[in-house]
Amino acid sequence: MKILITNDDGIHSSGLLAVNNAVKDFGETTIIAPVTQQSGVGHAITLMKPLRAYDTKLKDGTIGYAVTGTPTDCVIIGSQGIMDEQPDLIISGINTGENLAKSITTSGTLGATFEASTFNIPAIAVSIQVIREDIKFKDGAHEIDYSFAEKILNKLVRKVMKQGMPDGVDILNLNVPAKPKSEEIVQAPFADRMYSTNVEERIDPYGHPYYWIVGSLTGEEDVGTDVHTLRVLHQPVVTPISTDMDANVDITKWLEE
Repeated sequence: MKILITNDDGIHSSGLLAVNNAVKDFGETTIIAPVTQQSGVGHAITLMKPLRAYDTKLKDGTIGYAVTGTPTDCVIIGSQGIMDEQPDLIISGINTGENLAKSITTSGTLGATFEASTFNIPAIAVSIQVIREDIKFKDGAHEIDYSFAEKILNKLVRKVMKQGMPDGVDILNLNVPAKPKSEEIVQAPFADRMYSTNVEERIDPYGHPYYWIVGSLTGEEDVGTDVHTLRVLHQPVVTPISTDMDANVDITKWLEE
């Protein structure tokens, strides 16, 4: 089995190594990730400038490929160029912070998996909840305990290897709580929102206005959703995604009116 591992946090994120550690026994893994942080780029693709990929030694000595582009670029270059054949599975993550609710369309982590689906490659997006007060820092970088997330990801990948992806599902969006109550993976639909988005107008030192998009966490009250399951029940939660965007609604009469 050939597995392509990518992310949107950049080639030096420890989350990449956590994925590799979780799945390396399943087959041959190849790490291909952006040179720089790409959070929030969604499914963006680079078309107006050349892309480069550099061999890069990661923290544990593993060799990966650093790409001067987006997570989507990494999937394309990796699956159709760097790897000698198309991978059997693409895993994007482990992302620092949740990817929940319908706002996942802006996520670079999910953007990589959306691109995987265009090549009919099964994909898993995996993210870990991060609680600010629990973050530890070492040598200027934050340290996250990925051990539980690795165990849950291993469990999910093992299921995919044994049974294949569920019918009609292109992507599995997995979120792992910071303080889990159990190892049971629960399915839940997307909440409407993960953040309540606002805009702050500020003034720079020269008196010119600028804008900052901010937001506070929301959605915990939406019982039965991915947000509630992760943040309130503290359960690992998976949401299956189909990239068939056809609404399957007949609008013929509406067009004729």
